[in-house]
Amino acid sequence: MLILISDANVIIDLEEGGLLHLLPSLPHLFKIPDILFYEELEEYHADLLTKGFVLGELSPHTMAYAQTLAHKVIGPSRNDCFALALAKQEKCSLLTGDKALRELATLEGIAVKGTIWIVEELIINRVITGAKAEIAYNVMENAGRRLPWDIARKRLYALKL
Repeated sequence: MLILISDANVIIDLEEGGLLHLLPSLPHLFKIPDILFYEELEEYHADLLTKGFVLGELSPHTMAYAQTLAHKVIGPSRNDCFALALAKQEKCSLLTGDKALRELATLEGIAVKGTIWIVEELIINRVITGAKAEIAYNVMENAGRRLPWDIARKRLYALKL
């Protein structure tokens, strides 16, 4: 089972596209740092824990690492650094669409996946069709979500063939 640590960005993308509730259908474990959930997501996304997400707890060492990162980098937020640190602690991939966080994670040696990868996983695992993915992408784009739309659609069409 693949473990993925998510930031808020991907969660919002998937919710906008009407796909978030489908994550439990995938053979993966999705975690959110508990501090990120309570500080940023709980108020508007309290139901995440019923949609396949589990809370991950940072060890004291990992918490210190996240705080150090947050103070020395420009771009990723403090909560983004918690997600990155938890991915490093769990030795798994980070799930984000935030460019600055992706770049930092790569520098820190952490594999990164994003919304496009999740949509492709939903198709590959026969949870949704390519047509449903295309509708979800259109909804996300119309809602102002910022994905590399040309790449997303090119990869979607390649999967449809």
